Amino acid sequence: MSSVEIDFAKQGGLVPVIVTDHETKEVLMLAYMNQEAFEKTLALGQMVYWSRSRKELWHKGATSGHYQHVKSLKIDCDQDTLLASVVQEGAACHTGAHSCFFTTIPLGDDKQ
Repeated sequence: MSSVEIDFAKQGGLVPVIVTDHETKEVLMLAYMNQEAFEKTLALGQMVYWSRSRKELWHKGATSGHYQHVKSLKIDCDQDTLLASVVQEGAACHTGAHSCFFTTIPLGDDKQ
């Protein structure tokens, strides 16, 4: 159990987790954790999230083999968002892409 105080109550029991590649610093995905997922992540050294659609814990990689090995966890100044640095095995995205953020939104010619 961590001595860090995370404010799970502020956002209905869940906190967003921004996940980055440990080596490249690329943003891989955004997911959510409840307190149980956070504690399991600390115990396993692998990312465990709360699946909002399935309403259950989701150990990233348990079915796909695309595990995320935790290198560091940071908390923001409001204690309600986590930043995870991971070593990603395989794809982070369910589409098979390395990152979930692969679609660029055009801003128009005057914005570039």
